[in-house]
Amino acid sequence: MASPLPPPLLYADTESSADALYFGRVGVPDAFISFGCRGKKYAVVSALEFGRVKRTSGFDAVLPLETWAVRASATLPRGRRAGPADIIALLSRELRQRQFTVPEDFPAGLYAKLLKLGVKLTLAEGPLFPAREIKTGPEAEMLRAGNRASARGIAAAERVLRASRIQGNRLIFEGRSLTSERLKIAIETACLEAGATSVGTIAAGGDQACDPHERGSGPLRPNELIIVDVFPRVNATGYFGDMTRTFLRGSANDAQHRLVATVREAQRSALGGIKAGASGRAVHGRVEAVFAQRGYATRHTKRGSVGFFHGTGHGVGLAIHEAPRISGSVDHVLKKGTVVTVEPGLYYPGLGGCRIEDVVQVTATAPRLLSRYPYVWELR
Repeated sequence: MASPLPPPLLYADTESSADALYFGRVGVPDAFISFGCRGKKYAVVSALEFGRVKRTSGFDAVLPLETWAVRASATLPRGRRAGPADIIALLSRELRQRQFTVPEDFPAGLYAKLLKLGVKLTLAEGPLFPAREIKTGPEAEMLRAGNRASARGIAAAERVLRASRIQGNRLIFEGRSLTSERLKIAIETACLEAGATSVGTIAAGGDQACDPHERGSGPLRPNELIIVDVFPRVNATGYFGDMTRTFLRGSANDAQHRLVATVREAQRSALGGIKAGASGRAVHGRVEAVFAQRGYATRHTKRGSVGFFHGTGHGVGLAIHEAPRISGSVDHVLKKGTVVTVEPGLYYPGLGGCRIEDVVQVTATAPRLLSRYPYVWELR
């Protein structure tokens, strides 16, 4: 039986590190020291953060940065001020905790300094906190709230598209050409009103939507497919929502109807294969099988890829992308309590792109839907 890893050590802010937010359950915008020691969680923060972190965090002990910086500086040559490595090294001696486990994204410079100061570090192979993959009941509700914010953003996009007027090859909204930028403002405003911040929102139409991570720019056109992908972070909790719907303002042709119907069929097929113990690769294979049966080929060319060329889904929580993956490149076994996206898509320049995405929690039987928004897409 493998010996347990040393306790965790982090030096990160909670905006960029989901691990730091998970460990302490409090938002801190600047990088700070946090670590485990004999079953307790410690944080070292400045006076700016001390009172708030002490009152509201999940840390067992909150230490004042200024006090420990002075103490660490006293051990250094005259005139040299202590940095994070010196403070961590002093704490490790005082608390007799000389070994820690650090995440893969731990700052390289700090890592090297700590090794020189005699602190032993083990690099985590995989997640620093594997328990993050399994979401508790309260966490599932926080993710549901994130998806309610996503739905508010998507609803705002639908309202604007429905209210737009078709004028030749343009959509006109409130007297001006409707652009991806204007649509994203409406989406992100709605998310803010729902208590979440949406960054990187996608509102891409026509051939732009055939690049899955293209955010969209310029005028949106009638009778073209428009992908709207909204993944806001709830300000109060840090948990994300992640939903995608595809719209078309005007009249869809037969090929567009068939494309959207096939993507929705593939999503239903994937959902039918999701349960505890299922293979993520097998779920992805269900999507590929639907597309193959309906004649939608995937090709990789010098100008880019067409068809279905991304994973079916990914874990979501305090990070927008986290374990597990549902794809053909890895084979994660889905565990009860895991929360994943299910987002098949098809992309063909000249025809357009379609992606439909929902968020579910894995159970022993059918997945529990944590996102909800209608699938009506043709807005006449």
